[in-house]
Amino acid sequence: MTASAAQTPPQKSNGAARRIDADEIGLDALVGHAGYAVRRFQIWIFQDFIKTLGDVDIRPTQYSVLTVIGANPGLSQMAVAKRLGIERARLVHLLDSLEQRRLVKRIKSKADRRSHALHLTAQGETALAKFKRLAAEHERHVEDRIGKANRERLLQILADFT
Repeated sequence: MTASAAQTPPQKSNGAARRIDADEIGLDALVGHAGYAVRRFQIWIFQDFIKTLGDVDIRPTQYSVLTVIGANPGLSQMAVAKRLGIERARLVHLLDSLEQRRLVKRIKSKADRRSHALHLTAQGETALAKFKRLAAEHERHVEDRIGKANRERLLQILADFT
């Protein structure tokens, strides 16, 4: 968006819809809202992630779950959900799909028969290694877009939220 579009006052309308290029639409106070800027960046991030990992059919949340399970074999579903901020019911569906793909397995906990310990399968470990290589490519795209120093600074700023 151009700076002038952000500051252009609204024009009077005769009631008819005007066709305007999206970049010409003023954002008014949204320009100064961190939440709006972060959300727009998140949309770009997710679109690039999905495009970069499209051939392996993995979504950002699935990647996060696989990565946490891979780094912490034996975690309970509740622990993964809590750590990643995912609703438990949503995680159950996500794990079902990862189990169907033979990437994750649930093993009844010996300590608490009501819960399951989560592990990657051998196929899941191999797949995760490939996903991590593709995710690193995605991170290079982010760096290309915002610069190395800005990417590092952004991670520092956001560290309190992870």
